[in-house]
Formats: sequence, structure tokens, C-alpha cells
Amino acid sequence: MFESRQKVISNTYPIWKYLLLAAAITLSAIYAAPNLFGDDPAVQVSPVKTVEFDQSTVDQINATLSQAGIEPKAFERQPEQFLLRFHSTDDQLKARSLLKETLGRQAVVALNLAPATPDFLSALGAQPMYLGLDLRGGVHFLMDVDMEAALSKTYERYVDELKSVLREERIRYLGLTHKSDRLLLRLRNPEEVTQTLNVIAAEFPQTFEPRANEETGEIALPLLAQVKSETRKYALKQNITTLRNRINELGVAEPVIQQQGDRRIVVQLPGVQDTAKAKEILGATATLEFRLVEEKGDARRAERTGYAPNGARLYHFRDGRPILLKRSIIVSGDNVIDAKSGIDQEAGSPQVSVTLDGAGGRKMLATTKDNIGNRMAVVFIENRVDTIEKDGETIKKRTTTKDVINAAVIRGQFANRFQITGLDSPQEAQDLALLLRAGALAAPMEIVEERTIGPSMGQDNINQGFLSVVIGFALVLVVMAMRYKVFGLVANVALTLNLVIIVAVLSLLQATLTLPGIAGIVLTVGMAVDANVLIFERIREELRHSSIQTAIHAGYEKAFVTIADANITTLLAAIVLFSFGTGPIKGFAITLSIGILTSMFTAILGTRAVINVLYGNKPVQKLSI
Repeated sequence: MFESRQKVISNTYPIWKYLLLAAAITLSAIYAAPNLFGDDPAVQVSPVKTVEFDQSTVDQINATLSQAGIEPKAFERQPEQFLLRFHSTDDQLKARSLLKETLGRQAVVALNLAPATPDFLSALGAQPMYLGLDLRGGVHFLMDVDMEAALSKTYERYVDELKSVLREERIRYLGLTHKSDRLLLRLRNPEEVTQTLNVIAAEFPQTFEPRANEETGEIALPLLAQVKSETRKYALKQNITTLRNRINELGVAEPVIQQQGDRRIVVQLPGVQDTAKAKEILGATATLEFRLVEEKGDARRAERTGYAPNGARLYHFRDGRPILLKRSIIVSGDNVIDAKSGIDQEAGSPQVSVTLDGAGGRKMLATTKDNIGNRMAVVFIENRVDTIEKDGETIKKRTTTKDVINAAVIRGQFANRFQITGLDSPQEAQDLALLLRAGALAAPMEIVEERTIGPSMGQDNINQGFLSVVIGFALVLVVMAMRYKVFGLVANVALTLNLVIIVAVLSLLQATLTLPGIAGIVLTVGMAVDANVLIFERIREELRHSSIQTAIHAGYEKAFVTIADANITTLLAAIVLFSFGTGPIKGFAITLSIGILTSMFTAILGTRAVINVLYGNKPVQKLSI
């Protein structure tokens, strides 16, 4: 009876399991490898909208660097941008300043750290993990959006619109004011309350929750809860869009701008060490102006001579084309409430739908009524502060740019809602809508938390984090080898493979590694041998009353339920941390979750495969455990 069972339990794997393990090891080694090659200090050169780089741009960049005696390590032409790698950070900083001066407004020049991944790994899609702010250095801001101001702005907008509607319907009123969380309308004739309510319901459906007093003729108009919620969401989303547009345009590489909670925004600017500069970037003022085009003058001549006709000013499109605009401003960006890109249903061409406030609508109506057939231009104005290095000194250069982003023919009179057509592509329409919306923040913001992390501190964090992983890993290796001998060495191989798989998965996901993430990896190193300890102790117990092959089989089979229970409960805790935690806690939860799954794979499948090769189906007299 015993001999029959000994033949059945041979402890061998089917070939597909060995192939699965081999594939996992190979792929993990490939996708973890890019993290060994580090980064090169680099400068990223991207064209501004409507500008295209060609060979002349390449020649201009090369000539600029050559004259300064700077030899780039590599010059890579990527889709829609250039990436220049350098041998040192000194060359990187000098090149950034030189290229900013040379290319001017044609390009955005940003500092970057480019992965030094070999081409054969890049061809396989293998890329290193991103490093978080605490490892790379930079500036962190937590910004609070003033939602009360956003709601107040919405109420003020409805004041103008309601006045226009009441005027059109010839409803006489004594006053319409904004009082805290409502509008208060006082009618001249209390008998017109019902008529007024019907007009408001028709013109502003699902907007207000009217409360009328028919005796006094007063109507309170608080916004519906849904409208308030949408207003808050819009303000938060719009501010995020505005900040992202400003930061991208001002050349900060790989910024992190994300929502936190229902009214806060996290802004992380890697590589930026000057808090004052970061505040200048976030507070950069941008606005818009709508002006009529001066059709009678010659823009080319004005550009050559430097003189514009009376009542006109010379402007330029983003691609450098000159255009003459009238001095008087129709409306500015402060009057723009919303802008959305879309498709003109009649012509099938791209368009942008713009919504102005009441004051802007009245001015636009008066202007378009008398200028049908003429062109109207949209001017984007931005005040920028560029920091450049010249002769070893840091210089702040303040510039104001005024670019014409569109000049379209007025086809008919319109007021606060109109469409801008004549655009070349849907992408141009999206860009225009973004610029229109990004002219001003939807609501004021206050910086409630700011932190600056230096690059040396970030490197110290990397070194200390790496050291903690190495020390923890080495201690586990020594204890396991001393305690379980050959089986302990097998567990050490599995633990090494576990670390490689974790790094490979994080790299594949292009996750951002932070200090809490390193803490999760260190914790995983300690927990990963838990499963092996349970298995090995079970095998020792089974050896007292079973054969060697039976003990190995029973050790893995009977310990599996305990291992699964322990890891599943920890995984559930990690999922809860990820669901309800914020940035650092999420980073810890992600690495912990990945570590739990990979440790189960390596501890159960990996070590079993090696043990099967060493002892499976062999006449073993004694186990080294």
C-alpha cells in the first residue's frame, strides 16, 4: 500500500508549468532591466502650437550649441519634439538657457531626465519606472479652490441674464440683487409674480428653486443643488485645465496636476527648486481680447516700416503672419464664461462655441450688428517670467506675448453666445477652446501647503531606500540559508525573482515610485518568505511520519490554504488603503498589492518547481531542510 502511493506522488510538474515560469523570469528580467541604466540630463524642445520643426531648426540648434562649445551626448528627433541628451547637468543648464534665447517664442524648452535605456530594450517597450517628487526633487503645492467665489460668480452671471430676459418680456422690477446663496427679485407689480415665475422656468429650466411671496412681489431664486454641484465641479475642472495649460506652456517637464477631494488640487513640479518661480508659473496672468480687424491698412507694410495706421495696431499670428487690428477692445477674456469645441452641423467643419457674460454679450451685440462681413480677431495675451542663466548669473526676464489665434468673418449679429468657425482642423478647435477657457481661473485659489524637495535630498532618499531594501533582503537571505539550508537557498532564489518581478510590473505599468512605494517593497521582502516558512515547517512536520516525497507534496498542499488566507486578508487591507487613501498611501498600497501577488507566485509555483527538479521522482534518503 505504501509502495503504491510512493509511485503516485513523484513531485514533478508538467512541462507547461516550467515554460510558464521560464517565460515569467525572462519577461521580468527584460522589463526590469531599464531601471539599471539610470537617466541622462536632457533638454526637451517642443514647438508651440502652429509651429513645425524642420531641418533648419535642427541646424539652428546645432549651431547654437557648437558656438558655445557644448557637445550633446545624443540628439533624438521624437514625434513633435526634440530631445537633447548631455554628459553633465552643467551642459544641460547652459544649453537650456542658450536654446531659450535662440528659439524664442517658437519653442518650449524644458529640463528633463531622459532614461538611458538601450535601444534593443526600448524596441521591446521596456521603460524604467518614474521617480516621484520625493525621490527626484521639486516643488509640491496643495491648492484650495474658493468654491464660494465660484458660486458667487455664477449668481452674478445670472443677474445680468435675468435682467435681459425681464427687459425683453417687459416685466417691471424694483431690483434684482445677489444675496449670499440666492438672487432676490423685487417686482414693481406683485400681480406679475405668476407670469414672472413662468418666464424664469421657460428661460432657465432646471436652474432655480423659486420661492415667491405674492403679497410683497418678492421672489427668492436659490440655485438647485444639482446646479451648485455642477458649478463646483466645473470650477475645479476648469482650474486644473488652466494650471496644466500654463505649466505646459511655460516648460515644466512631466508635471503632476490632479484633483484631491472635491475642492483641492495637487500640483507637483519635478525639477523646479525655486518656490518663488513656481508661484510665478501658477499665478501667471493670461487673458483674451476680441478686436475688429483693420481691413483698410497694409499689415506687411506696417511690419516693414514699424508704423500702423491711425486707430490700428500691428499684431502677429502664432506662425508669424502680421495683421492689423483696431485699438478698441470689444470684450476681453474676463467676459468669457465657457468655450467648447465641436462640429458645425451645417458645414461639417470644426467650430468653437463661446459663451459670454451679460455685459460682454451686450457689447458683442452692439459691435456685430454694425460689422457684418468684417473680420473679428481673438488675441491671446500672456505675461510670462522666464528664468535664464547668462554669464553664470540667474536673470528673470519678464515678457508679455500677444498672439492672434483666430480671425474669422462675422456672418451675422450675435450677443453672449456665438460660434467661431473657419478653423483648419478639430485639433485647432480644441486648442482654441482650451486657450479661451484658460484665459482666467474659474475661481480664486489659495496655496494651503507647499513643500520644496531638493535634488540632493531626493538622491539621499533613493540611496537610503535602496540601502534599506538591500539590508532587509540580505538579512532574510542569511536567516533563511541558516535555518533551512538547501530549501532556504531555494527560497532566496524565489525572493530574488520576486523583487525582479515587482520592479518589472511597476515598470510595465509606468508607475511612479515614491518613498512609501519603497516602504511597500521592503515590507514585501519580509512578508515574501512567510509562505516559504509555512511550507518548510509543514514539510518538517510531515517527515516525522511520511516518506520524503509524500512530505514534500503534503507540505505544499496543506500550507496553501493558510498562505492564501494570510495573503488575501493583507491584499484586502491594501485595496482599502488604495480606495480611501491619498497619494503617498496609494503608492504604498500599490507596491504592497503587487508584492503580495508576486510573492504567492514565486513562493508556491517558483520554489516548488526548483524543489521538484532537485528532489522530485528521485530516490532521496534525506532532505537538507
